[in-house]
Amino acid sequence: MKRLFLLLIFGICMSGSVLNAQDPKGGISPELLQTISKGYKGDPADKALRNALNAASIPVLAANADNIAMIDTHFSDEVKTVGRTDQMSSGRCWLFTGLNVLRSKMIATHNLGAFTFSQNYIFFYDQLEKANLFLQGIIDTRALPFDDREVDWLFAHPIGDGGQFTGVSNLVTKYGLVPSEVMPETLCANNTSAMRTQVATKLREDGLRLRDAYSAAVGDKKGRKAEQADAAVLPKLQQMKVGYLQEIYHILALCLGVPPTEFEWTCYDKKGNVISTESYTPKSFYDKWVGADLEGSYVMLMNDPTREYYKVYEIAYDRHVYDGENWLYLNLPVEDIKQMAIASIKDQTAMYFSCDVGKFLNRKSGVADLANFDYGSLLGVSFGMDKKERILTHASGSSHAMTLIAVDIKDGKPVKWMVENSWGEKSGYKGSIIMTDEWFDEYMFRLVVDKKYVPARFLNLLESEKPILLPAWDPMFQPEE
Repeated sequence: MKRLFLLLIFGICMSGSVLNAQDPKGGISPELLQTISKGYKGDPADKALRNALNAASIPVLAANADNIAMIDTHFSDEVKTVGRTDQMSSGRCWLFTGLNVLRSKMIATHNLGAFTFSQNYIFFYDQLEKANLFLQGIIDTRALPFDDREVDWLFAHPIGDGGQFTGVSNLVTKYGLVPSEVMPETLCANNTSAMRTQVATKLREDGLRLRDAYSAAVGDKKGRKAEQADAAVLPKLQQMKVGYLQEIYHILALCLGVPPTEFEWTCYDKKGNVISTESYTPKSFYDKWVGADLEGSYVMLMNDPTREYYKVYEIAYDRHVYDGENWLYLNLPVEDIKQMAIASIKDQTAMYFSCDVGKFLNRKSGVADLANFDYGSLLGVSFGMDKKERILTHASGSSHAMTLIAVDIKDGKPVKWMVENSWGEKSGYKGSIIMTDEWFDEYMFRLVVDKKYVPARFLNLLESEKPILLPAWDPMFQPEE
């Protein structure tokens, strides 16, 4: 009893000393700093860790020595693909992934050898369309104050090379496709940063000029006079936009090349035999060799535990084409998504897949496994957030798109998955990444599936549910790069 009394008194004194050390204004006082500094003991173990961290990076030191076995590379079900692509120093993973899905089907259907579509061709129109999306957005919000959240978001994100599947579906449907040799990659396509910076700067300037022209015309007018002035200046704003887009087109043509409108192409089978030599337009080429209804045949699924499941959501401004579609998705538990993914893989159909690729990925082996790194033991703290908490606190979100091509099923359950990546043949495991099923649960976010693999009850939700509109600045919906 006496010992318990002494412990209680000690605890009260300790808590009192911490409280006394606190700055009433919320800052770190000298007294509080002295208390906080006790978090580092400076014992031999701490000193050894300090020395190690001065010589090697945190991921290297956190590599889990107990997780030494290389994951088995056998998969019970795998979509056969040929070759790997490389997006180089660009944020075009969404584009490479979408086109990899299409090319795998084209290769299988027509018995082709290695083949790739021109990413550069679609990227040209992606950048032109995004420029128009921004400029038209500025015109649409012309009457809003400059510090309005939507206006601020537009100027903060005038253009980028990231994106998602609706960019593939809308752009390919509108502009068609060409083989990679018809419009090859360029230095600026492979290294987008410098071009993106200049185009973004020009667009921001153009956006200001559009708002200035509106303000000069409408000024302090109210009511009917303001409406008349707005109607009178709108054609001028549209004319200004056309001039600005001509300048953007000029920049893109210099950096990426001029997109072909007609071309001749010879198709070879996997043995090198000529199948055909014909002249095409980009649209006729797509119609003959792919022909899928990208805008009507696919469903985007999301696993976002921060929002209600079995609901349909729409993201404002989350599209690549102004007259295209905002991103529309059905939010589902991960187990439901897995069943559709398995059905697609078993039918030799690859899928657009996105995740938080940087978490617990061993880039050398190409294995994503929650046991790869033990940061808690290295740093002496615990990391206990679940998927929902990581999303809410911006600690995790979809960052990269790849092509889901394989699953390994044992005793009726998936144990691992594999994606075709776009970081080149030599990255990861032969250009792919292998994910444990536990990693899939925690860091998979989006999957695009052909409707024929989606149960009727989910399709009915997409048709009957009114989408819940989310703002463009929602942290969960940053472009995939």
